[in-house]
Amino acid sequence: MSEQMQSEKERASKWFRDLRNEIVAAFEALEDSHTSGPFADMQLGRFEVTETKRASADGSDAGGGLMSVMRGGRVFEKVGVNISTVFGELGDRAQAAMAARKGIPGMKDDPRFWASGISLVAHMRNPHCPAVHMNTRMFWTPHAWWFGGGSDLNPCLEYEEDTAHFHAVQKEHCDRHDAAHYPRFKEWADEYFYVPHRNRARGVGGIFLDDYNSGAWEPDFAFIQDVGRAFLPAFVPLVENRRGTDFSEADKDAQLVHRGLYAEYNLVYDRGTKFGLETGHDANAVLMSLPPMAKWV
Repeated sequence: MSEQMQSEKERASKWFRDLRNEIVAAFEALEDSHTSGPFADMQLGRFEVTETKRASADGSDAGGGLMSVMRGGRVFEKVGVNISTVFGELGDRAQAAMAARKGIPGMKDDPRFWASGISLVAHMRNPHCPAVHMNTRMFWTPHAWWFGGGSDLNPCLEYEEDTAHFHAVQKEHCDRHDAAHYPRFKEWADEYFYVPHRNRARGVGGIFLDDYNSGAWEPDFAFIQDVGRAFLPAFVPLVENRRGTDFSEADKDAQLVHRGLYAEYNLVYDRGTKFGLETGHDANAVLMSLPPMAKWV
């Protein structure tokens, strides 16, 4: 590996950590500022931080990260913001879990890999506040590197203006780099975050990309940073606007049913879940996305 690539990997890993710190601070600030309306008299939510380790077959260092989870807050019923930097060798099953790539160049002869990223899923107290997912990542092998990620909104009670705002912020950040990015990655999200056995999308979409490599690392890294930067301005205003809204038992029931849909998708289809479990990463961190309560009808 060249010194330049080593430096680029370190910069990417640091960026994901910095983004994690910014999001954790913003989410705790949402807890602090919720002083009226439903759940305002509850105890403030705070993140519990746990170090995670990737298990290697021979017991050698294989990297790890931080799992940051807030449970039982005023605004967030459960939210996880995880970062990891892991490395080692990819077995056949782990390579198969990376279904976006039709074969990774050189992996059969040299299965070394390195991956770093941030992954976030938030399940909200108030059913008028949408659940949300975001991740960005960099992947490296001796013969290839690429970026991936995106974010998507998952309301159980849909508001057209919330969907429009979320997508507008995604588009704004994509357009800084290429006007073709947003329509391309929105369509990809619509295809990826679809639940075939329910014949429906799991939410109202967003953007999704994988295998992103233009051949120039700097502009690609700048773009994936903007994918991450888009998250807070796209999501936080929606929470601030909806967290104090009164709701009915029927609204809460709709939220629990939608969470069941979300759990089905993540356990059956999500490539990140499959890859994390196949590569030996901490199972609690991999399954952090599951809601605290759900319902099936």
